[in-house]
Amino acid sequence: MTGTVTHDPPPAAGGRQSGPLIVTEDTDLLDDLLRLCAAAGATPEVHHSVPGEPSVPGRRGSWETAPLVLVGDDAARRVRGAVRRRGVVLVGRDQDDSGVWQRAVEIGADHVLMLPDGEQWLVDRIADVAEGVGRPALTVGVIGGRGGAGASTLACALAVTSARQGLRSLLVDADPLGGGLDVLLGGETAEGLRWPAFASSRGRVGGSALEESLPELHSLRVLSWDRGDCLTVPAQAVRAVLAAARRRGGTVVVDLPRRIDDGVAEVLAQIDVGLLVVPAELRAVAAAGRVASAVGMVLRDLRVAVRGPYAPGLDDREVARLLGLPLVGDVPVEAGLLRVTEGKRPPGGAGRGPLARFCREFWERALAAETGGAA
Repeated sequence: MTGTVTHDPPPAAGGRQSGPLIVTEDTDLLDDLLRLCAAAGATPEVHHSVPGEPSVPGRRGSWETAPLVLVGDDAARRVRGAVRRRGVVLVGRDQDDSGVWQRAVEIGADHVLMLPDGEQWLVDRIADVAEGVGRPALTVGVIGGRGGAGASTLACALAVTSARQGLRSLLVDADPLGGGLDVLLGGETAEGLRWPAFASSRGRVGGSALEESLPELHSLRVLSWDRGDCLTVPAQAVRAVLAAARRRGGTVVVDLPRRIDDGVAEVLAQIDVGLLVVPAELRAVAAAGRVASAVGMVLRDLRVAVRGPYAPGLDDREVARLLGLPLVGDVPVEAGLLRVTEGKRPPGGAGRGPLARFCREFWERALAAETGGAA
């Protein structure tokens, strides 16, 4: 059981944080909390008792600066004189003790948590502070309105452009039948894990461990498919992996398939902005309408990016009107946009062409909107 009393803990200052501070004299509770810290990959500071006056746990500095403070219910009375701060969790075991809420208010706790029911919540919270979680990554999904629309190449170009701008960038291939984005980037032999390695993932995946395990191509990390027979990853594993990727901040670009299964639905639920790439021809617009209807049931913010050449009577605004979607713009046609260019510069890799300019302007608008600027 968990309950909220006031507010969330303070945001991380950036980088890897120290572990939580534990205050308790209950040896059984301490054993459980140490076990949960180990599961989260964090090393806590522990105070078993508080000798002397005033009755504030340990050094005042550690109480104030620890990213998370776990106070055993047995120690609640002894920390009443501590300076009020965010990120304090009161931990107990007695589900029927109504007085725990009053004690939480008295010490200024943000949350009340009862073991063993709240173990997974607490592991996640400890792991967050251990990783220094801040603003989640701006996550963009790219999907083709029909086959051959150029969505995979646009996804690569967006990720390459993001990395060139100095942002932590991750490119995720969510289409097992697409041939592999590592191939498109010229890194099919690069060392690192692919999707099948995460098929058995359960619970939380560490963000930093995920990032370090993936191939690095063109200054960004890539999660793609291998050339084996595995074509599906359980939905819970997909959810855990993408959540880990987002916790690291920066940007995540996902190349989406046009079919929607449980795994893809988990991806769509974590995407901030979707780009539907539509060639400017009537059949493509009709096909894109079906894709938009299916994707729009899960993805709240779907926009259209139109690619020429244009059929008579069509322009980018007309395509957007027919689909009833906001227009991102006209995707420039370049030689690398429509085919794999093995051994050559990746899509958008030149940094000065029209495709790179399109991607750069997209990120400028999207990041400004995320931070409260103009969309």
